[in-house]
Amino acid sequence: MDTEAKPSERDRSSAPAKVPEEGSRSSRIPDLPAAISWRRTVALGAVCAVFVLLLSNYVVQPFLIPSGSMEPTLRVGDRVLVNKLAYSSGSAPQRGDVVVFDGTGSFVQEPPEQNPVTGLMHSVAASLGLAEPAATDYVKRVVGVGGDRVVCCDKEGRIEVNGRPVVEDYLHPGDAPSQVRFDIVVPDGTLWMMGDHRSNSRDSRDHLGEPGGGMVPVDMVIGRVDWIGWPPSRLGSLPDSTAFATVRSQGGGHG
Repeated sequence: MDTEAKPSERDRSSAPAKVPEEGSRSSRIPDLPAAISWRRTVALGAVCAVFVLLLSNYVVQPFLIPSGSMEPTLRVGDRVLVNKLAYSSGSAPQRGDVVVFDGTGSFVQEPPEQNPVTGLMHSVAASLGLAEPAATDYVKRVVGVGGDRVVCCDKEGRIEVNGRPVVEDYLHPGDAPSQVRFDIVVPDGTLWMMGDHRSNSRDSRDHLGEPGGGMVPVDMVIGRVDWIGWPPSRLGSLPDSTAFATVRSQGGGHG
């Protein structure tokens, strides 16, 4: 006969509950960092997007090269960085600068109509270098500034600026400086623009008989192309050129 009484069902049910282990207790607490991480991610993405857009609008804008008109300096698919502060302190574009500009009123008389929503989306993508630029945006080289007389061509087929021949080392191999003859004086406050791939560039020469005569107002310049940012194999600043080093302004000083 057992001398120790067996515990009854009541005794067993009244026994204190087993305390869960530390690991199991903590697993029941909601993972707060995980619950709010997506909110932080969205907020951080929004802040970054706003920062990039502000940077693009006021400091440096990526620009996708859509055509071969500036070869070999710039190639189709290059993403260049446009310095929007280059002319912000009162300085003006100089001969030889490669610039992006709005051709409305000079290269394009009226911008094409487009859906406002898709137009806005495309504008945002273009400002980030993710889409081709607007149909009114161009990239060309400044060949003449206000007051310059630009002539094509001298006896050796070179363009002359203010009576000085220009040896354009940046031209596409095999291209003549121009097949189109012209003799123009650039009005003050405007620029004469030409592409480096002269046989594949629609530039100031193509608009001689139109309103404005192909001259681009200085205030339509968006910025100067200073760097190539993509692809990595072409990363770096644009090569310097001494093509206009000997050209003087009509008044006698260097332009």
